[in-house]
Amino acid sequence: MPSGAEKRQPKYQRIATALKEAIAEGQYGPGDRLPGESELMGRYGVARMTARQAFAALQVEGLVEARKGAGVFVREFKVGLRRRGIQRLAVEVWGAGGSIWAADGHGRDPQVEFLGVSEEQAPAAVASALSLPAGAAACVRRRRFLLDGKPVMVATSFLDAALVSGTAIAEPDSGPGGIYARLADLGRKPVRFREEVRSRMPTPEEADRLGLVPGTPVVLVCRTAFTADGRAVEVNEMTLDASAYVLEYEFDAQ
Repeated sequence: MPSGAEKRQPKYQRIATALKEAIAEGQYGPGDRLPGESELMGRYGVARMTARQAFAALQVEGLVEARKGAGVFVREFKVGLRRRGIQRLAVEVWGAGGSIWAADGHGRDPQVEFLGVSEEQAPAAVASALSLPAGAAACVRRRRFLLDGKPVMVATSFLDAALVSGTAIAEPDSGPGGIYARLADLGRKPVRFREEVRSRMPTPEEADRLGLVPGTPVVLVCRTAFTADGRAVEVNEMTLDASAYVLEYEFDAQ
């Protein structure tokens, strides 16, 4: 028998709660199809719209996904990338001409889709980080990363345009080792990195670029690269599909 509090809940919410409990108890596992709208209508004596509202509530929580013409399924979380935040930035990787992104895929090399390089006015926060005067130009490099054809991350790097203009950094292909190796060629080798990590729900544009299922959050990573004299030479703003990544940090106790 439903409790008094449960009786006061909207019908769709009671149905959603019952389905959540069934998922938690293992009655429906990852990838399993949930009862259809007609079945929920008959079981709970509700209208079709109420059944749809129950499914919508589960979608908002990221527990299920609707497949057109097939029904609603318990969502499967298949983590494809383990982002080792420290090891991937080691100079032994990019200094030897390797890709820091390839390390995330564990043999499944993520595909890099280059979206463009341009000179733009640096955003205020970026200009401050790079010690640029207000209104100064930044070299902006935009990429999207795919694993098995599925977008998993978009990244935008900002660098001092006056420093990198005319170099491979301002070209689509920055060469072996990427922009960190080219900065080293310019005498601005990164020796220290700082990453700030937070999470939120995606904007419509981010959801579109990453092909996100409704209810999927994104992880935001902002990395700043510093030279030996403490000067910031790059700010990289990354937006990750939270369902595709594990962020791993391993370090010695100090």
